[in-house]
Amino acid sequence: MSGFKLVGIAGSFNRPSKTLALVRHVAERASNRYGFTSKTYDLNDVGPSLGSSLWRKDLDEQARRVLDEIVQADALIIGSPTYKGSYPGHFKHLIDLIDPHELRAKPIIITATGGGDRHALMVEHQLRPLFGFFMAHTLPTAVYASDRDFTAYAVSSDALSNRIGEVVRELAAFFPEVKPALAAAE
Repeated sequence: MSGFKLVGIAGSFNRPSKTLALVRHVAERASNRYGFTSKTYDLNDVGPSLGSSLWRKDLDEQARRVLDEIVQADALIIGSPTYKGSYPGHFKHLIDLIDPHELRAKPIIITATGGGDRHALMVEHQLRPLFGFFMAHTLPTAVYASDRDFTAYAVSSDALSNRIGEVVRELAAFFPEVKPALAAAE
């Protein structure tokens, strides 16, 4: 194990969720390749206090724990369902509770899901600028998946799998001391 921690957050309440499935898939591939420990969360894991909290201090213990995991991670995988061309409001509210300095220079893999191709640029027009504000390092390859990329809530598209492999390889630039596993699933 490398000692580095990877945290994924899916901005969805739905279970099962293609967004959560995508974030977990990316986390598993990165963890297998680099030996990271990883955890993934969705908005259900954050809990109901998110919707009633105006400030971070108002969150209950469960939500604070998840937020602490996010900001203490060495790298993040962010996943959002596409809702009317953007990310859902509760997902944005969670991100709003993070102080900008807490994500500065952190490598972030950005992912999104949607019903079809018309939302594919959501990763570039919504997620990349959002994390640019935090001065985080969004990796060059963004991952968008549509309904046709999944079978029974599992990644089933070769094109999507190849794109995930590209972004997972890009993490190496941030962890030069970690030697990728030779038998890593690419």
